[in-house]
Amino acid sequence: MTSCKTIVEGMRRNPRNVTFDDAVKVATAAFGNPVVKGSHHRFKMPWPGDPRINLQRGKDGKAKPYQVRQLLSALDRLEDADEPLQG
Repeated sequence: MTSCKTIVEGMRRNPRNVTFDDAVKVATAAFGNPVVKGSHHRFKMPWPGDPRINLQRGKDGKAKPYQVRQLLSALDRLEDADEPLQG
C-alpha cells in the first residue's frame, strides 16, 4: 500500500496521472471522510473561506487534473498551518 506522502509527490510531478482512489485516500487522510453524493466526493476544509474540495472520477478512472491541483493547494495551506498529513 502506497503512503500518502509518496502519492502526493507523484501528484506534484504529474497531476494528470493521479488515480481517483489515490486522490480520495490523500484527501481523506488530510481532511477526514467525504460527503458522497453521486459521483461527487466533498471534503470540508478546516478553515473558513474555502468550504470544500470536490473530487470526481474521470472517464479514465483518474482524478480530474484541476481538482488534483485544488487538493494540492489545500494540502499546502494545511502544511503552512503546521498540520502535517497523516498516513
